[in-house]
Amino acid sequence: MMEPIGFLESCFRDKFGTPRQPGLVKDAWARLRLRADLQPEESLQGLEGFSHVWLIWVFHQNKSARFHAKVHPPRLGGQTQGVFATRSPHRPNPIGLSLVELVRVEKDGIVVAGVDLVDGTPILDIKPYLPAVEALPEAKTGWPAEIPAEQIRVEFTVEAESLMGEWQKRRAENNLRTIVEDTLRLDPRPVVYRGYEAGDSPYRNEHAVRLFDGDVHFRFESPTLVRVFNILFVHN
Repeated sequence: MMEPIGFLESCFRDKFGTPRQPGLVKDAWARLRLRADLQPEESLQGLEGFSHVWLIWVFHQNKSARFHAKVHPPRLGGQTQGVFATRSPHRPNPIGLSLVELVRVEKDGIVVAGVDLVDGTPILDIKPYLPAVEALPEAKTGWPAEIPAEQIRVEFTVEAESLMGEWQKRRAENNLRTIVEDTLRLDPRPVVYRGYEAGDSPYRNEHAVRLFDGDVHFRFESPTLVRVFNILFVHN
């Protein structure tokens, strides 16, 4: 029986908006505090010499009880692929693997960046990334290489600009604007919500993604333009 070595404190507070792959939002940081019985000061010794680490973790918010051999990756717009040809959270064993930047080693844990994990994710293990043996430039990408990347532009209303400035002053240690823009450029909306930007939609067209202590409200005004129109602050 595996037990988590700790639980991640992430800037992504909900599944909605959390990137589907690591490294896509490079400034997205998280902190992992190890269990005291694992003697962090001893067990983390030597890790500071590495620039990146693998995190092995659990899809703890995956509520699907049934196994499906084929899944619908969001980037395929409704088409299916075999589950083992994807990074889908809906797997026989809900285990995730993320390559993240190691920002620093602390007394009781680590701080990492470029995460694709939601707040509270159980971490099973940390392993150092070894580029000499794990980086394979000649490796094939498979079906994702065939999908053209859309260039999405992010704009702020005057009100949202002002709120963004206030927020940044309170969280000077984080590059909030970059995190917001990089997150929204990934288009966090479910696939069925897309394609209605210019007309009537059977779905809501305004959404909010929670980052740190802020709810960022936005709408897609075209498939390639998203506008932030409000930021509401959460008081814990």
